[in-house]
Amino acid sequence: MARRMVLGLLLVTSGMLAGMVLTGRMRSAGDTVALPSRAPAAQPTAATRPAAGPGVAAPDFTEVARRTVGGVTNISSLQVVRAPASPFGNDPFFRYFFGDDSDMFGYRERRGQSAGSGVVVSADGYILTNNHVVGEHMRQVTVVLGDRREREARLVGVDPMTDLAVLKVEGRNLPAIPWGDSSELRVAEWVLAIGNPFQLSQTVTLGIVSALGRTNLNVAGYEDFIQTDAAINPGNSGGALINRRGQLVGINTAIYSQSGGYQGIGFAVPSNLARRVMDDVVRYGEVRRGSIGAVRTVSITEELAAELGLRSTRGALVWEMSRSSSAYEAGIRPGDVIETFNGQPVEDGSHLVRLVADAPVGATASIGVRREGRAFEVKVPISRATTRRRAV
Repeated sequence: MARRMVLGLLLVTSGMLAGMVLTGRMRSAGDTVALPSRAPAAQPTAATRPAAGPGVAAPDFTEVARRTVGGVTNISSLQVVRAPASPFGNDPFFRYFFGDDSDMFGYRERRGQSAGSGVVVSADGYILTNNHVVGEHMRQVTVVLGDRREREARLVGVDPMTDLAVLKVEGRNLPAIPWGDSSELRVAEWVLAIGNPFQLSQTVTLGIVSALGRTNLNVAGYEDFIQTDAAINPGNSGGALINRRGQLVGINTAIYSQSGGYQGIGFAVPSNLARRVMDDVVRYGEVRRGSIGAVRTVSITEELAAELGLRSTRGALVWEMSRSSSAYEAGIRPGDVIETFNGQPVEDGSHLVRLVADAPVGATASIGVRREGRAFEVKVPISRATTRRRAV
C-alpha cells in the first residue's frame, strides 16, 4: 500500500514539474514573438534612407553663421505722407462731391515707421535691401550694424522692378558678406536666412532651396525668385540668404502666408540679379533695361487657349498697348500671341518681361507672333527703360 502511495506521489510531482516547464516555454515563446528580431537589419536604400529631421544630424552651419551674421543690418525708415486734413475724408458722400484730394481744409503730414533688414555687400558701406523696406515716402533711413553701431544712411537709388534698393553708410572695413553665384544653386540645397523678424535682430533660420525661377507671384515686375522653406517672417525683408560656403546667394523679399507669419514658403531675389541691379544703380543711378514700349501681356490659360484656337498655353497674349510703343509701330496688336523672342520660346508674360528687360539697348529684336492662326515675325527696336534716381 505504501509503495503504491509513493508511486502515485511521484507521478503527481512529475506531472506538476512537466506543467511548469511547458508553461515556462509558452511564456518564453510569447515574449520572444514580442521582441524585435535579432536578425541583421537590412541597410537602408536611397529611397528608404530618412531625410534630415528628429534624430538625424543636419549640416553644421555654426561657423557660417558666425562669419555672416554681422553683415546683416536692421533698417528703419521714417515715412512722411501728405494727406488731406478734411474731417470728412472718410465720408463717401463728401468724397463723391469734392473728391479724394480736396484742399478745402488743407493738408497735414502723417508720420510712420517701416522696418526691415539689409545686407552689407561692400566694406566701404554699400547695403542692399528691399524697395518696400525703404518706402515710397521716405524722409530718413537709419541703419543699425551688426555690432549695434547706428548710422544714418543715404539712399543711392531704387529699382521697383525687382523691389531692391541700395543704401550707403559711412564707414570702412565693415563686415561685408561675399557674393555667391546664385546660378549654381540646386533644389534641396541647404541655405541660411538671416534677418530681423519682428525686430528680433540677427535671427538665423535654416532650410533648403525649395524651387528656383519662381514667377507670376505679383510681388515685383521682374520676377525670378528663389523659393525656400527657411523661416522668413515680417522684418526679414532685405535680409540675406546664405549658402554653405558663407556666400550671399539671395536677398529675402517676400513670404506666402495666409496668417501673416511663417508657413514654409519664402522668396528671395537671386544674388546674380541683385548684384547687376546694384552695379547699375551705383554706376548710373538707375537700372538700364531694354523696353519695347508700354505693352501689357497676360499668361495664357487653358480657357484662353481654347477660345483662341491655340494648341498650347505657351506664349504671352498682348492684352493692351500704347500706340506710341515700338512694338505697336512694328506691327504687333492687342490679341496677338508673342511666341518667341530672338528665337527663344516665350513661356508666359513674366518670361517675356525678363527677356525684353535683359535685351541690349539699341539692338533689334526678332519677335515671333501668332495672329488668328497665322505665324509671322516682326523686328522691334529695343529702347531703354529707365528708373528714376532717388537719393537723399
